[in-house]
Amino acid sequence: MRGLQDKTVIVTGGGGGIGGASCRRFAELGARVAVLDRNFEAAQAVATGITASGGRALAVACDITDRASVNAAVATTESELGPVHVLVNNAGWDIFKPFTKTDPGEWDRLIAINLIGPMHLHHAVLPGMIERRAGRIVNVASDAARVGSSGEAVYAACKGGIVAFSKTIAREHARHGITVNVVCPGPTDTALFADFKEGAANPEKLVAAFQRSIPLGRIGQPDDLPIAIVFFASDDAAFITGQVISVSGGLTMAG
Repeated sequence: MRGLQDKTVIVTGGGGGIGGASCRRFAELGARVAVLDRNFEAAQAVATGITASGGRALAVACDITDRASVNAAVATTESELGPVHVLVNNAGWDIFKPFTKTDPGEWDRLIAINLIGPMHLHHAVLPGMIERRAGRIVNVASDAARVGSSGEAVYAACKGGIVAFSKTIAREHARHGITVNVVCPGPTDTALFADFKEGAANPEKLVAAFQRSIPLGRIGQPDDLPIAIVFFASDDAAFITGQVISVSGGLTMAG
């Protein structure tokens, strides 16, 4: 991918499966990577692995639901690595139960992490991108945003909101040289999917059903996602904005 050498990239949820894989891919392409995560030890493990391989990375503790924490994380990133050129909003959280079994406290947490958190990051980095008239934002949503998902009503609503928000920000800031695109994972073997399986009466049967429904015949792996994320962040995608791509092995083929 072109255009990532020496660019500063923020990845939220960088200590997790998809986030960590994305951080490593950006570093392989010469980017300076800020690994943001509420779990600093997880972020540090990813950053240490990158630096041990000759890349440049910085672990930064960040609670994306707390605007002061977001501002501090962005300030630390820019002080240590330089102005932010790429933002990847990857952090997320979910619970798996029918909507009528959930409660408003759970809704609040889901909305804070999956919708308000990414908004905080946009609001923190966009002024600098506007001033430099350049920037790439990649939001990691979910196929639940595109086609719905039983047991994930509020999560799906939040991710649907991220899709709509991304398209709007793409329209508002195209004139500033900023692109905004969305990657929607399908079922992927991450900690979130492990939680999903734990809530099932028969986890093995659940996984087998998913595998049968996916045309490519398997559950996604974290390393399946970075190629799409990095592409949208690169100069190869300079004329693409406001778009949504599914990385799901063909599970969803909605237009």
